[in-house]
Amino acid sequence: MKILLLKDPKDKDSGPDPYVKELGLYGFEATLIPVLSFEFVSLESLFEKLSQPDSYGGLVFSSPRALEAIKICLKDNSKNEAWSKSLKQKWNTKPAYVVGKATASLVEEIGLVPQGEKSGNAEKLAEYICSREKPSSSALLFPCGALKREVLPTVLREKGIPLESLTVYQTTQHADLQESLSSYFSEQGIPASIVFFSPSGVKFCLQPIQKLLGDFSNQIKFAAIGPTTAEAMEAAGIPVSCSAGSPTPQDLAAGIQKALHSQNCSLSK
Repeated sequence: MKILLLKDPKDKDSGPDPYVKELGLYGFEATLIPVLSFEFVSLESLFEKLSQPDSYGGLVFSSPRALEAIKICLKDNSKNEAWSKSLKQKWNTKPAYVVGKATASLVEEIGLVPQGEKSGNAEKLAEYICSREKPSSSALLFPCGALKREVLPTVLREKGIPLESLTVYQTTQHADLQESLSSYFSEQGIPASIVFFSPSGVKFCLQPIQKLLGDFSNQIKFAAIGPTTAEAMEAAGIPVSCSAGSPTPQDLAAGIQKALHSQNCSLSK
């Protein structure tokens, strides 16, 4: 059975994509189609704030892209030297909150220790932060995307925990998306399941996929990587056959396996 994954491939240097690999263990043939492109912005402002660890109570990362922005900053030799000599150690005396495993691994790559990686989504991460932070403490620095959801900032604000957001990337549709989707459906045919990995992916893929599927839409099991994406799918009128309990290859593969052998499943229940 064929599975279409609407996500970027993992960095080629780090081996096969874990989602493709895990689905392969179930006998599925998974294909990745990149949906999003990212433009990094305000990088000078980002490093300026990273250079002032004493002004903040910690860091919050809800996306791997925010870590990519930091890694771009650290490609500059002088910035990398400052980070390695003193900034990294100072930030390591403070928490670095993360939403999931992918983000956690990138936090580790820049030399910090992640906390909260089992949260899985913004709501649970906000709860985790609230259980550890005191109201009116120093602000947490939150490098984020222009399309960030307001769940995390809202929950922290209601609890009196200060959060300083800085937009460090903007999300746009991948230039090759339409062509890639058309090629996939003409060459591979109709997949058994289509997986969305973000609300932005739903936004950019909905119309082209509906056109390509036509009357076959009812035969597809649509899956979501988590509850936030599932909500976006439902709002767009896409029936959600499966929502992974946590955003991992293992949970997603198990969920798709179950969905394709029964009418409905939701691992998040």
